[in-house]
Amino acid sequence: MEQSVVVEAHDGSLGPLLRVADDRLGAGESYGAHDHRAVDVVAVVLAGSLTHAWGDGTTLRAGDVGVLRAGAGLRHDERAGTAGARVLQCYLRPADADAPAAHEVVAGAVGWVALARPDARLWIGAAEDAAPDGLRLAPEGSGTVVVWQLDAVRPAWAD
Repeated sequence: MEQSVVVEAHDGSLGPLLRVADDRLGAGESYGAHDHRAVDVVAVVLAGSLTHAWGDGTTLRAGDVGVLRAGAGLRHDERAGTAGARVLQCYLRPADADAPAAHEVVAGAVGWVALARPDARLWIGAAEDAAPDGLRLAPEGSGTVVVWQLDAVRPAWAD
């Protein structure tokens, strides 16, 4: 797996957004079984496919967005399909750290993606689309633009 950290804010300056990584996995490659707790992970699949090995084993394809709410905790894995996968993994402070773990998929996400949280809004579009204001990410060679609108209120621990 090849990973490039695109954004990382250790000081809380991006509100709920903690980190964004541009991950590339080869055919059949996985992250390996790992734990998450008290974090929301938003996976924007830029190319290929990725099967989520937890819950119902959903497969995300290019253009899909997966929203994993780890809440009280879970152990899972994600494995790339036969063409590999390129995934923008976005880590946020949890909307509800004590909630049961959950995973949902927005297939073919275009425009605003409902995240069911007031402090972070996500917009997905093509490079030629007029994008809204916000933290704009345009992963090289993907043709996709990802915009985060974040409530930049720093968490209490950052003061």
